[in-house]
Amino acid sequence: MHFTRARDLLVAVVIGFGVTFPLFRVAFGSLPDLPTLAGVTLLVLALGELVLAFAIRSRIKGHRVESGIGIARAVALAKASSLLGALMVGAWLGALAYLAPRSGEISAAAEDVPAAIVGACCAAALIGAALWLEHCCRAPKNGDRDPDRPSTG
Repeated sequence: MHFTRARDLLVAVVIGFGVTFPLFRVAFGSLPDLPTLAGVTLLVLALGELVLAFAIRSRIKGHRVESGIGIARAVALAKASSLLGALMVGAWLGALAYLAPRSGEISAAAEDVPAAIVGACCAAALIGAALWLEHCCRAPKNGDRDPDRPSTG
């Protein structure tokens, strides 16, 4: 498994934007108001991943990893979360790109702009937390290993 690449995240952002912006252009009049805290769920996920990242980092540094399967699951979670965060950043930016220019003339657009900003920020926080979790799951470099422990390969 490869670690997340910036281009993968960029593609996800473009896809999220490419779906949301046209959707807002076509259906904005029939969409309900965006709740201001709609994106906060992504922030909650980000905080959970930060806690997990520091716990895994501590276990790896303390040589207290029983099996690698838990680390592999955390890497899979991190990859999925960073892609979700990138898709949602694109989606919220697509919404913001539609709403911001119209916020001066349409009151509904002006009321939805804060939700788009909060959503984009929370999605960006999820990307950051997921990439940090992925980083914390990396195997230590040879210089970081305990010299008294036998090498595994």
